[in-house]
Amino acid sequence: MRFSPHELVALLVATSFSAGLNLYATVATLGLLGHSGFVPLPGQLHVLESWWIIAASIVLFSIEFFADKIPAFDLIWNALHTFIRVPVAALLAYAATSHLSPGEQLLATALGGAIALAAHGGKTAVRAAVTPSPEPISNVALSFGEDAIAIFLTWFATRHPYTAAGIALAMLAIIVLLVRWVVRSLRALFQGAAHALSGESHAARV
Repeated sequence: MRFSPHELVALLVATSFSAGLNLYATVATLGLLGHSGFVPLPGQLHVLESWWIIAASIVLFSIEFFADKIPAFDLIWNALHTFIRVPVAALLAYAATSHLSPGEQLLATALGGAIALAAHGGKTAVRAAVTPSPEPISNVALSFGEDAIAIFLTWFATRHPYTAAGIALAMLAIIVLLVRWVVRSLRALFQGAAHALSGESHAARV
């Protein structure tokens, strides 16, 4: 199928969200879909069909698959990937809209980067809240879920871009609510710790 301008925007919304969760899974999925002829990639994204790009993405995805499931280390990994997922998502949006006017291409680039940043930031915030948990199951389950969503949403966006964009926007709304919950929880935790320390200090002086 060929993408109309509106379908292309919907596709970028979905794939940018996926890239914010797992960039390497998103790139590998797009590359494999394009290389197999399952879907014609828009703009200059045909470079993703190269076996070199596909192989590198799969290798990096394999590394992230394990690194992202190690409590505490996953926070470092995700923090470092702030400087990878967001810029590359913006670059993918830029390449996909190479046939549009410069203004529209710039707008698409900003949109792709912003959506990837929101998805990545929400993922990192939720991980920060879950990591202190003594059991590793929550962390691993979240990571598996993120991997599955990134792959499924990327594939689904190539078949049903509008529905995939709707799913991505709904998930962004959920992320906003989760981030607010995480912030309130952390604030309550720090305030409780501060009150406890002040109480102990007062007791010691008495």
